Amino acid sequence: MKMFSANIEDLRTLYITNLKKALDMEQKITDALPKMIEKSTDPQLATAFRDHLRQTEGHVANVEALVRNATGDADTETCKAISGLVTEAEDSIKDASDTGIRDITLIACGQQVEHHEIAVYGTLRTWANILGLTEDVRILESILNEEKEADKLLSTISDGVNLQAAA
Repeated sequence: MKMFSANIEDLRTLYITNLKKALDMEQKITDALPKMIEKSTDPQLATAFRDHLRQTEGHVANVEALVRNATGDADTETCKAISGLVTEAEDSIKDASDTGIRDITLIACGQQVEHHEIAVYGTLRTWANILGLTEDVRILESILNEEKEADKLLSTISDGVNLQAAA
């Protein structure tokens, strides 16, 4: 736990601090996804999580490169929001003993994470644009689009899985 807050006095510092949080976020998601894959019983859901794990590993590399370009190292800042979402997901998965209910729980938790990522990358992209960081904008826009697609895919999968669980 931090004893003192970072001294954020300008947009560039705020941008870099949040890039470091995004790196931490992606690393935590990379750790969480294998557990979600293991707990998925719907084959389409497990495949979606597997594919997103590969994308997330790419996001880690891309965000790490952005942080390294901005600071010279790849240090992170703790993303408290994703820590909470991952803990909530782990608890919810444990609580769902029925496999159908567990699958819809996994989808709900996955979408909560995706929505957080969409907010993070939309904000970072906007700030990078204001700062004139054209290459950062391109990379962040690409990640943002992948997160939006992952969310859409989970919505599509939920259409069938939710009905099966309700039956």
